[in-house]
Amino acid sequence: MRINVLQHTPNEGPGAIKAWAHLHGHEIYVYHPYAFGGILPNAEETDMLVILGGPMSPNDNIDWIKNERELIKQLLDKNTPMFGVCYGAQQISKTLGYSVSKSPAKEVGWAPVYLQTQEIPEIPDKMMALHWHEEMFDVPEEAKLLFSSDLLKNQGFVMNHRIIGLQFHFEAQTADVKEIAVNDGDYAVGSQLNQTSEEIMNYSVPEENKIVLFKLLDYITE
Repeated sequence: MRINVLQHTPNEGPGAIKAWAHLHGHEIYVYHPYAFGGILPNAEETDMLVILGGPMSPNDNIDWIKNERELIKQLLDKNTPMFGVCYGAQQISKTLGYSVSKSPAKEVGWAPVYLQTQEIPEIPDKMMALHWHEEMFDVPEEAKLLFSSDLLKNQGFVMNHRIIGLQFHFEAQTADVKEIAVNDGDYAVGSQLNQTSEEIMNYSVPEENKIVLFKLLDYITE
């Protein structure tokens, strides 16, 4: 299987998603449309699409952001497995015709998320996740609410056994968290989680995050 990854900033890579791909013997290709003239894969060469986070908004009037949504639409029509993280989940929702808007709370740091559906087996009811956002998606009517947090209801959705969008980051492992925080730590200012970049970096990434991420990816590709 060829997994095409859309990365949107240098310090937010695929993290444990790459480990999952290698474990299953899948090929993984990482695109950087924000940096290389908007280059994107085409639908015919995409067996699975991963859309990562980034500092931009789906509401930005930028050609490559619109072109991403065209690719997402084509893959939705083909029922291709898709996994969206933060901005990536917002892009999926917007492609389906739903709103992306300012969140009622800026969430930057570690905070629990709570499972809202039993559709995917063996997922804990409560997990600690890394948050790095101040916008949110509307959950598509075609989807089920998957996770919520104390500050934001719409933290994740699952749709058609093929699509998962998460507002938070299960893919970030210890080195990834450090890379995010040392480069973008000032973004934590004003967060309602009230954590410094040092506190975020020093938090021990739960081992179950990688385990659950693998279960989510298995679910949409089985």
